[in-house]
Amino acid sequence: MLYNYGSVNIDHVYRVPHLVRPGETLSSHGYRQVLGGKGANQSLAIARAGGKVVHWGRLGQGDRWALETLSSAGVNISHIELTADASGHAIIQVDDHGENAIIIHPGANHGFTDAQQRALASSVVTDDWLLLQNECNALGKMMTLAADRSMRIAFNPAPMNAGVLRLPLEACQLLFLNRGEAAALVGQDDHASAQVLVEALRARLPLVEIVLTLGSEGVCYVHGETQYRLSAHHVTPKDTTAAGDTFIGYFMAARQNDADLIEALRLASAAAALCVQREGAAPSIPVLSEVLDVTRDWPELELLTS
Repeated sequence: MLYNYGSVNIDHVYRVPHLVRPGETLSSHGYRQVLGGKGANQSLAIARAGGKVVHWGRLGQGDRWALETLSSAGVNISHIELTADASGHAIIQVDDHGENAIIIHPGANHGFTDAQQRALASSVVTDDWLLLQNECNALGKMMTLAADRSMRIAFNPAPMNAGVLRLPLEACQLLFLNRGEAAALVGQDDHASAQVLVEALRARLPLVEIVLTLGSEGVCYVHGETQYRLSAHHVTPKDTTAAGDTFIGYFMAARQNDADLIEALRLASAAAALCVQREGAAPSIPVLSEVLDVTRDWPELELLTS
């Protein structure tokens, strides 16, 4: 089974002509309130990709409507606590070129206690997967609990901050990183080449599988001496908000369903490419049948290195 210790947010999404500048007041030409949070997005993507996922999360009682999207997709929501705390939320700007800027308030996502974590972990068995992002509190304790129970840990350290560097990353089996996150993790410049980042990651975490997403440059997989690089689908983005979450969810579902590595990377890349052509976070995450149908005539992604 796959368990996701992840955020559940309410997203306030504003369409703007450009991302607001310091000191500027800008009128939006669109607004939506939808389910969000990297954790919820990734659980939703897993379920829509045909995977099985139990979500461990916390949400304010007044926002219980947001759980319907997860439940209807097939996410097990029985361990999402409805609390008197305010829900986590995000203020998201999306400009006319599909770029975004996001402010997150953690709210209920930062209310997990030691006792709750122990209770959540009590039912897992060896080789179950634990998926985490950096939007819930006490990640280090959760990782240690998971490792003590011989779970396989997949971690997406977004949003990246200095606290990630203090986590027991060597306990992870799988890390999902974008270029900026990878650079911060290994002390490199954001503009460092993909290969420089790969070599630094390999030296830093030699036993961990790394999936490095590079936007229009594709995706790179590294595990020890094994390295694969796939090109990207060339599409015109409308909104990139949930692209990384879609990629991660589809990749994890493919792994859960015993797909081989290259097949998992190709499927996740196609799902993310379809996602960015739609608006919103959760609403933009496609179901598996859509991905297979829409991308059937797309050229197969080139395997650039191996």
